[in-house]
Amino acid sequence: MLRILIPVDGSENALRAVRFLIRKSALFRDPLQIHLLNVQHPFPGTLRGVHHEARKEHHDEGLRMLVDARKLLDEAGVQYEHHVIVGEAPQVIARFVTDHGIDQVVMGNRGLGTVSGLLLGSVTTKVLHLVRVPVLLVP
Repeated sequence: MLRILIPVDGSENALRAVRFLIRKSALFRDPLQIHLLNVQHPFPGTLRGVHHEARKEHHDEGLRMLVDARKLLDEAGVQYEHHVIVGEAPQVIARFVTDHGIDQVVMGNRGLGTVSGLLLGSVTTKVLHLVRVPVLLVP
């Protein structure tokens, strides 16, 4: 079973990656194990007594970012798992790839980040350097 990770940040580029994978999923002989991942940027500093509230806010916001991608996969009848993790996106994605035995990353070439490279988004560029699996960029 081919394990595929799609990082989802709520952008149209991320949704294009999901649509692309839906269209191409019939080409695979074996079923795909698809993981949708939303990475929430950590809040600055740590305040006592609000850890639970921060965790809930990250989880809720992550689920909001995943709604459209999940809807596309549900409508296509494609099974998947979804995850919300707090941290710096490139490092979280790379760790997820390793920890879950991901075989390939499929992602949009630009996301919602405010800082981006000339041709690729900064998260995309960092992911390309950090992971040791194929990364398919969907324009």
